[in-house]
Amino acid sequence: MMDEPIGDLSSRMRDIFRLVVEAYIERGTPVGSKMIAATVSLSSASIRGVMQELEERGLLTHPHTSAGRIPTESGLRLFVDGIMQTNVPGPKERLAIEAQMRDRPIEQALDAATSMLSGLSACAGVILAPKREQRLRQLSFVSLDARRALAVLVAMDGSVENRVVPLAPGTSAAQLTDVANFVSARLSGLTLGEAVERIRAEVGEARQAIDAAAAELVASGLAAWSVDLDQRPLLIVRGQANLIDEAASADLDRVRRMLEELEDRQEIARVLEEARAAEGCRIYIGSEHRMFALSGSSVIAAPWRGSEGQVVGVVGVIGPTRLNYARVVPMVDFTAQALTRMMER
Repeated sequence: MMDEPIGDLSSRMRDIFRLVVEAYIERGTPVGSKMIAATVSLSSASIRGVMQELEERGLLTHPHTSAGRIPTESGLRLFVDGIMQTNVPGPKERLAIEAQMRDRPIEQALDAATSMLSGLSACAGVILAPKREQRLRQLSFVSLDARRALAVLVAMDGSVENRVVPLAPGTSAAQLTDVANFVSARLSGLTLGEAVERIRAEVGEARQAIDAAAAELVASGLAAWSVDLDQRPLLIVRGQANLIDEAASADLDRVRRMLEELEDRQEIARVLEEARAAEGCRIYIGSEHRMFALSGSSVIAAPWRGSEGQVVGVVGVIGPTRLNYARVVPMVDFTAQALTRMMER
């Protein structure tokens, strides 16, 4: 929401404010009256007076002792909600985004689309993808001591998960080998949930080829594993290096905090989850979201849908508050639409 109604600004204030914001977004440095005077028929003194009034209204500020101004977060929100004119992605950009999703498995398409969006926006691209049920390929154990073993689960997609599991007293290496062989031979290709049902059904019918206690150990482990994987978001982040541009050198602490925030996958996933209910793009500017209060980052995110119209994921970008909203907002929105079309095929 805008703290300052756009209608409260005179046309002169609005024009100068727009020029300051656009110049700041382009250059990343404070904007002085002389820079604005080169584009409008006003004296530098008149422009400084307008800038001062905009600052008193909380829309502009001046860092340190600089004579130039930069927009505040409230100012950027006013610009995005009331002044900005979006630039629809051009044909080349649209084709480039859609080409990344053509004739590829969904995981590869999502990864490529994230990288493409990152490159086009000069931000970090992020996608919260649908959760996938892992299918077993094989299971093996490495004995750690008399009461623990390291279980190594290999999924059909080649991913590997490791977990330390407790052992019942007296469990032998031979029993662990029997369990691993049973899982790999009888349960390969099943989801973790299906594998648990199969093990327990065979124990109940006394048809299991392994010790019942060992079978229950594996079933309990796979059940817990399944719940853990289901709760873990499938988050793709690409293009963090784009956040380190020429303007970043003046504020390395902020950039460092932003990169640290991107490492917290659970928190990033929660931010994107909040955009699932949005009709179009949801925009957070700086401290509007608690996660980015220190780094001054902005998030632009939009949901994308599956073949039945249900929201299945969220795509977006994370960058500095001075990112080019007019260009990036429609680009994120188009990417979400392209992902939806991909799911409908």
